[in-house]
Amino acid sequence: MARITVLDDGIELDGPTLVEGFPGVGLVGKIATDHLIEAHEMTHYANVHCDGIPRVAVYQDSDPSLTTPVRLYVDPEADLVALRSDIPVAPDAATEVAGCLDGWFDETDTFPVFLSGLGREKDEEPPALYGIATGDGDDALTGAEIGAPPESGLVSGPTGAMLAESLERDRDAVGLVVESDPQFPDPEAARILIQDGIDPIAGTETPTDGLVEQATEIRNAKQSFAKRMQEATEESSQAEPLKMFQ
Repeated sequence: MARITVLDDGIELDGPTLVEGFPGVGLVGKIATDHLIEAHEMTHYANVHCDGIPRVAVYQDSDPSLTTPVRLYVDPEADLVALRSDIPVAPDAATEVAGCLDGWFDETDTFPVFLSGLGREKDEEPPALYGIATGDGDDALTGAEIGAPPESGLVSGPTGAMLAESLERDRDAVGLVVESDPQFPDPEAARILIQDGIDPIAGTETPTDGLVEQATEIRNAKQSFAKRMQEATEESSQAEPLKMFQ
């Protein structure tokens, strides 16, 4: 049964900003949300039970307690929620997962910020960041001075399914698309997501020096996860140029 199990009823949310971190190209969404959770010392707020999420149990280092592979973390003072996913979601399950979370978005009046990587080979230029929106989400992009994409494209995977759900319901939402390494975890692209996208939209201040200083450590820690993603690329949330399909 699809449900969101809240672990702390004492936490109240008032129209929070949610940052979605399903894994995709460069693992940028996951790296960014994992960093937000650690930097803001966010509280494990809820477990996500959605049809389409693999029935597995997750445990953490130095903690015997089991939990779900997809979880919500919250910083009540900042009205910030982060969705952390420890697994990819199969493409045929993306719509089910999107519909499950959509109901919770409605209940909590959540403003979602969806994250996606656009595969680009690395060069000396910093990764470019673009914004897409549904409903009145473009107002948030304008306020954060995030530019529009320079070419047509599409977003796939669970992130694409949730954007499609927001479009169908005319929900205010934004998607942040950042150029990312197509083969390896990309902490630098995740830093751009936080610094130039998430923080201006959510009104937060997140230290990101560690993402650059510990880039090698982060890449090594995420490498096995990235390998699994490469072996099943159709499960990734990613942005792709539309001309590939024309």
